[in-house]
Amino acid sequence: MATRVLAGRQVRSIGLGCMNVAWAYGNPPAREDAVALFRHALDAGCDHFDTANIYGGGVSEEILSEAIMDRRHEFLLATKTGIMVDGPRRGVDCSPASITASLDASLKRLGTDHVDLFYMHRFDPKVPIAESVGAMVRAIEAGKIRAYGVSEWSAAHVREAHAIHPMAAVQTEYSPWTRNVELGVLATTHALGIALVAFSPLARGALGGELRDVETLAEKDLRRTLPRFSAENWIHNRRLIDRFNDLTTEAAVTPAQLSLAWVLSRARHVHAIPGTRSRPHFDQNHAASDLIVSSDILERVSALINQDSVAGHRYPQGIRGTIDTEDFDQFSQ
Repeated sequence: MATRVLAGRQVRSIGLGCMNVAWAYGNPPAREDAVALFRHALDAGCDHFDTANIYGGGVSEEILSEAIMDRRHEFLLATKTGIMVDGPRRGVDCSPASITASLDASLKRLGTDHVDLFYMHRFDPKVPIAESVGAMVRAIEAGKIRAYGVSEWSAAHVREAHAIHPMAAVQTEYSPWTRNVELGVLATTHALGIALVAFSPLARGALGGELRDVETLAEKDLRRTLPRFSAENWIHNRRLIDRFNDLTTEAAVTPAQLSLAWVLSRARHVHAIPGTRSRPHFDQNHAASDLIVSSDILERVSALINQDSVAGHRYPQGIRGTIDTEDFDQFSQ
């Protein structure tokens, strides 16, 4: 069983992202199906569950409470704060008061007295880093969290926060077609002994082996707003995906497994948290941590799908300002 260290604990290199059961990708499943998925995942040996306060307005946390909190000692639990959604308005608030109130609300929804890893979901330029980290330290001292992390932060801000109090993890998007962490965060986390947790390691489902036509996505599916899934860019990107799928046949693995193997191969401190609503998909993803894929295949994946070959930015223009992680556009100017 392939394990790696996260927040001072040995966990499987592939965990479970818990957004899909409540938000973003199409219509959520029935609550009983989501509960059954989480129980199935824990029974299968998944020991890292990652959620956030905004996933369905807390619904994901509530489902986790109902499904597996009676076996709290068996898994690492991570949740997040910082992104605030008020109807159509969305902002970032990592002030100490907001962090404390959000944490208490998450603990109540989750039905537990502590989380193992608590992330600031986005960087808040309005609040001094020392103040935000100070709130995290007080939560650690109070026993409400075991460790803190950040999500979509730049290497410079990660170093600044870590110098105030050591952080356990940096979470950011990472897959063959999203390589922004390679501009600084990957090396910084490695040097500082911080785990890197990759969300959307299947390129938001593009490398999952099933999405062929973006017109089949539900009307409110988040991906309909992302440039790489626009009708124009998808024509180009699907050609890359077809060639990627040819490599999976050669490697005798599924597309999802090849993408996960590629992400985990980038460094020993990298974890992956693919999300799903499907038990068969979970089983595929869960098994990927024990697969061995040849370095030749992985190198060919790197050469095929990367920031130069993919069409479209990973986020629409309106969201890019909230992302602190280094962007290739900055380095091409």
